[in-house]
Amino acid sequence: MNIWLWAGAGMLFCLMMLTLVCFRGEIGDRLVGLEMAGCLASLTMVLLIEGFKRPSFYDLPLTLALLSFGSGMVFARFVQRWL
Repeated sequence: MNIWLWAGAGMLFCLMMLTLVCFRGEIGDRLVGLEMAGCLASLTMVLLIEGFKRPSFYDLPLTLALLSFGSGMVFARFVQRWL
């Protein structure tokens, strides 16, 4: 294992903690957790791709980073009366 894979494993642990916030928090906390989870998921994918030496897979975290902000805004639109 190299340092990229260790960092990716650490980010996966942080991502698991954010799922607790997304499932158990209040509605505002869930929105923040969703946005942060999108950011951490794309960073985790970049670390794991670099660790496994697969540069052709960099399209997936780039797409996730671009679409995660939009998904958070759609979630905020649907729950705007409770925010």
